[in-house]
Amino acid sequence: MLKSFKTEINPTYQQKVKINKTIGTCRFIYNFYLAHNKEIHENGKNFMSGKSFSVWLNNEYIPNNPDKVWIREAYSKAVKKSIENGCTAFRRFFKHQSDFPKFKKKSRSDVKMYFVRNNPKDCRCERHRINIPSLGWVRLKEKGYIPTTKDGYQIKSGTVSMKAGRYYVSALIEIPDTETIASSDKGIGIDLGLKNLATISDGKVYKNINKSARLKKLEKQLRREQRCFSRKYENLKKGESTRKNIQKQRLKVQKLHHRIDNIRTGYISKTISEIVKTKPSYVTIEDLNVKGMMKNRRLSKAAASQKFYEFRTRLKAKSDENNIELRVVDGWYPSSKLCQYSTEFVRCIDLRSCIGRQM
Repeated sequence: MLKSFKTEINPTYQQKVKINKTIGTCRFIYNFYLAHNKEIHENGKNFMSGKSFSVWLNNEYIPNNPDKVWIREAYSKAVKKSIENGCTAFRRFFKHQSDFPKFKKKSRSDVKMYFVRNNPKDCRCERHRINIPSLGWVRLKEKGYIPTTKDGYQIKSGTVSMKAGRYYVSALIEIPDTETIASSDKGIGIDLGLKNLATISDGKVYKNINKSARLKKLEKQLRREQRCFSRKYENLKKGESTRKNIQKQRLKVQKLHHRIDNIRTGYISKTISEIVKTKPSYVTIEDLNVKGMMKNRRLSKAAASQKFYEFRTRLKAKSDENNIELRVVDGWYPSSKLCQYSTEFVRCIDLRSCIGRQM
């Protein structure tokens, strides 16, 4: 079983410069691949695949354009991965699975530095550091989280990303399958909502973390910093501010967004861990129409802050890891009935446990 481990790293100044250069090169190559295919399409030529573009880039374009030699300074595997991502985006568009690929902007796009294990010396991991190709040994902030090479685990591939001035590494490791046996034959039902994050069929309720004083204080601080950010843009037009001040203020806003997102994600992970630790035979969850909720201007913010899709994704991964069946009930299924045999009269969407009883 392949499992991904993501944690924060503490690179040196030279390593940060190299990461930033590689990520910038990958973004440039991705945009260049999109622009080149649009240009040849307008000229009536055939679509250029990722492999053909990579050969053309290395053998024709860079030798004929000496000012683009800096592309070869970046890690070659990361550059090829960005071309493959562009090719995948085009193929999804041709199959009508997604919209036309969009160009990646520096301040908004989430571009990662891809690396892969080519030889035994690459991608080694110890308790406090990890070896990444083209970067060398990088220190980990969370020690002992990623399985080490000494214990027999091998890193297949991974990515290095940057968000709000902080650097992260995600490593893909092959973990042996572990068979877990459910402690009981009973299952549980989970009802997600806006008032409370989750209501379990056994009566347990997980509160909405967004109503806590900690998050309300951070959101108030975020609104203040965003107003300051907007004023700096207005002052830039008048010549009373500089680009450097705007970059500093943007980083403040990004850090607050990142901190709020980490609190919400951490609360979801703890909630799912507590649910899975009860070892039910199956877990039932409702298929919510989140897209429809986002169209309601009065509920869109509350629905987005609850992160229903991430809850379902993490619950699916955790259930598969512990060999627990995840059942998804249709949104139109009559699940909002009160179970009279429950002491708390909770909304029970796991109606299979009430078969043969009078609802």
